Amino acid sequence: MLSWSEIESNAVNFSKTWKDCEGNERQEAQTFEKDLMSVFGVDWHDGLHEYQIRDMQGKIGYIDYLLPGKILIEMKSKGESLTRAYNQGYDYTKCLKPEEFPELLLVSDFDYIQVTNLKTMQTFKQFKVSQLKKHVRMLGILAGYNSEVTFKTDIEVNTDASYKMAKIHDRLKENGYVGQDLEIYLVRLLFCLFAEDTGIFEKSAFKNYIDKSAEDGSDLSMRMMALFSILDTNDDNRMANLSDELKKFRYINGNLFSKTLPLASFDSKMRKTLLECCDFNWSYISPAIFGAMFQGVMDEKSRREMGAHYTSEENILKLIRPLFLDELWDEFEKSKMTKAELHKFHEKISKLKFLDPACGCGNFLIITYRELRLLEFEVLKMIYNNKQTVLIDTICKIKIEQFYGIEYEEFPSQIAHVGMLLMKHQIDTLVSNYFGMNLIDFPIKDSANIVHGNALRIEWESIVTKDELSYIIGNPPFIGARWMSKEQKLDLLDIFENSKGAGNLDYVCAWYIKAAKMVQFTNIRVGYVSTNSIVQGEQVYALWHPLMDKYNIHIDYAYRTFVWSNEAKGKAKVHCIMVGFSHMYSGKKIIVTSNGDIIQAKNINAYLVDGENTFVMRRTKPLCDVPEMGSGNKPIDGGNYLFTEEGKNEFVKQEPKSQKWFRPWLGSAEFINGYQRHCLWLGECPPSELRKMPLSMKRVEAVRKFRASSSSAPTQKIADTPTRFHVENMPNGEYIVVPQVSSERRRYIPIGFLKSDVLCSDKLRLIPNASLYLFGILTSNVHMAWNRAVCGRLKSDYQYSKDIVYNNFPFPDVTEEQKEKISNLAQKILDIRSKYTTSSLADLYDPLTMPPDLLKAHQNLDKEVCKAYGTIWKYEEDCVADLMKLYKEKSS
Repeated sequence: MLSWSEIESNAVNFSKTWKDCEGNERQEAQTFEKDLMSVFGVDWHDGLHEYQIRDMQGKIGYIDYLLPGKILIEMKSKGESLTRAYNQGYDYTKCLKPEEFPELLLVSDFDYIQVTNLKTMQTFKQFKVSQLKKHVRMLGILAGYNSEVTFKTDIEVNTDASYKMAKIHDRLKENGYVGQDLEIYLVRLLFCLFAEDTGIFEKSAFKNYIDKSAEDGSDLSMRMMALFSILDTNDDNRMANLSDELKKFRYINGNLFSKTLPLASFDSKMRKTLLECCDFNWSYISPAIFGAMFQGVMDEKSRREMGAHYTSEENILKLIRPLFLDELWDEFEKSKMTKAELHKFHEKISKLKFLDPACGCGNFLIITYRELRLLEFEVLKMIYNNKQTVLIDTICKIKIEQFYGIEYEEFPSQIAHVGMLLMKHQIDTLVSNYFGMNLIDFPIKDSANIVHGNALRIEWESIVTKDELSYIIGNPPFIGARWMSKEQKLDLLDIFENSKGAGNLDYVCAWYIKAAKMVQFTNIRVGYVSTNSIVQGEQVYALWHPLMDKYNIHIDYAYRTFVWSNEAKGKAKVHCIMVGFSHMYSGKKIIVTSNGDIIQAKNINAYLVDGENTFVMRRTKPLCDVPEMGSGNKPIDGGNYLFTEEGKNEFVKQEPKSQKWFRPWLGSAEFINGYQRHCLWLGECPPSELRKMPLSMKRVEAVRKFRASSSSAPTQKIADTPTRFHVENMPNGEYIVVPQVSSERRRYIPIGFLKSDVLCSDKLRLIPNASLYLFGILTSNVHMAWNRAVCGRLKSDYQYSKDIVYNNFPFPDVTEEQKEKISNLAQKILDIRSKYTTSSLADLYDPLTMPPDLLKAHQNLDKEVCKAYGTIWKYEEDCVADLMKLYKEKSS
């Protein structure tokens, strides 16, 4: 194991060796990798060179170098895109076995090296090959050391910064500085902190300015007002006798400092906190997460759950890569043949325009702008060499005026403006450094078009015309149908023109219709993040039927359900999908499954399945010749007839004659978790007997009063028959029960048989006179796949619906022999369950605790049910596609 001094000495020699290399990937990559590994005492042959992998689409790729478990290296020729190299290398990591997965991803173009920690997804800034000695410790894992460089995730860095800003926010607020003035004040402070660390201001100019204030903070407020005024005053209008310390600050423009704010009182503690903020390196903060940071600053609850609604760059890239970014990179690769083609491509991307109609703090616009600028940077490097004198502001054609947003709240829209400006500055710096220039594009000349207003009431074409617009992107509000305000509900119904089922739609659906209207007969493409509820249950027909039938929209790509979260403490878990759609786009269609597999699709339907456009609508009778399913009993008793085990025993002790009228009572929770409740069922109790039970009579009277006092007319009506239930369903013989709600973690919904003496609540679906064969089909993975595709959800849990799931399920046409085999295998499942007398169904069907023999029995049943349909499906999605095809045939 080499010492650090030996490694550093090797690094110096490595840098000298490669200082003036030609940098040709084909000819020199292997030697570069060997020499780099030898710096750390690693034999190059211990790794894998040109390691062949096969990606999710079946395409073969070659990893330049892989040292399993430690590092993956992807090389490019000198001057080529490290962004492209990173994307390529990162895609390769997804195809590796767990034991091969590296801790580090290193990309290089022989001039620069960039390292990413794949555990934290933090990328260290590029450094020159000549600076390797300074950075060897981040690659310490190669020499057998632990890395001595701490890679913090974006959200951790963001959290550190937020807490610092939050201290200032809280003290100002305590002193009565509130509302919009406080918001603007904090934006200005943030800009100054960022400007100092990124070269907009002279180094340490802002910190020195604060440091020269009185230690008790008494004059800091006036000094800040003077600074804000100077930042809003151009050079021609500045006082001739301006102090030297204020002369160091350039004119900013852009209305950021134009409003006159009230004086904010500072004290010694606040001054100290502001100086601590100056010591933090704000250049590490991506402008894309300013919004999340300010949410944590302005709202104490959000601060406790830092990052709960932070949109990670990874998720934004998930949306924009298949929408346009991957295609643009591919087109760039094809344009490298001649400078004329590159100029033509450059002109094309400079004309693209983007709209986020629910932009919030601008995350999607900021990341999209950054990615487009990085692509342009690669174009510029191909057209001009870095020794050529060029005017950066002339050759850079991507402008932030190409980006449009609509935001309901004023403060986030201001953050979006600032975030775009700061991202522009970061990329300008990157480009100008490459070409040996020092471009600081201030005062601000251009600005993103962020409109403050209600996106559902604004005509989007008043912001950017459909003839100019290229893409609509974003993450419209997640608000369920039952949680909208009156104003939001009215807006949604207005967009849907009060069409049938619109009242059950989530708020986000209105953005789909607005986008569909705008993209008619254009090449505009749309990419949205949404809750997965819009591709499940009743919402599917209400949203997607008008989209596909009225507006002729088709889905171009889709990410099936995934958890929208990040590494933040207290992270929000929202189950989401991503959908890209258009009116005229005719390119390839892809589906990304929940486990990351990529499916090349012929047609993506509203359930995000490769299949025909099919809508599974409510049906009151089963599609096939099977027994009808009903709901359990609904007492509407105010809890007077329902008892725990202890409560029932105490009641019977006081009134022994009631014993014979108690029946076991099960809902979804009781059935799955194996605990008992009891129901005092008096509906069949003779009046003469009931009158001899005074405690039971009190319960009956309490039920009558409960119903009579209800605001619901139907409930008031059944007050006249207080011993009966509102809904009664009590089969005479054995019957099948299916829980209405079940965890999505379970591969199989726990389904079972109950005897006639057990009463079920309306949280269980039941089928009287059901056979083992029917039980076998329903508990099979084929039926589970159908349920997962079409059922509604409660959060992420399955909501089994008789009208949507059961009544529409296309049962197979089977022979008597097949029916017998399925029945026998179904009985085997019940027999194995009965062995585990101390385990609940929750225990038996938890993926972590499911007994192997029970799992095997289910798998055997699954195979036999698949055979009944005439095929064994490799992917669940193929199964669902065939079931939908069969459903369409049977329903027609």
